[in-house]
Amino acid sequence: MAAQNVPTDAPETAHVPETGAFLVDTSRNRVGEFRGVAGPYWSLRPIGGGVEWEASPEHVRPADPAERLSAETARANARSRGERL
Repeated sequence: MAAQNVPTDAPETAHVPETGAFLVDTSRNRVGEFRGVAGPYWSLRPIGGGVEWEASPEHVRPADPAERLSAETARANARSRGERL
């Protein structure tokens, strides 16, 4: 995803991940799916579906392989229960 909504005059703009990337919001200790840029924040969505939240890019890091596997399992379980994703 191109950094379309990030101001060009922002100092040291963080790399904007691809939509759908699994990220960890370290300020909330939650794994979420990257949905897009909302002003100075990144929008993340719970892996099993639910309400998006905004996180400051400096508090977000890529999910490690174990976190990613756990998140993918949670998504598959939610889908099998018929939950909206």
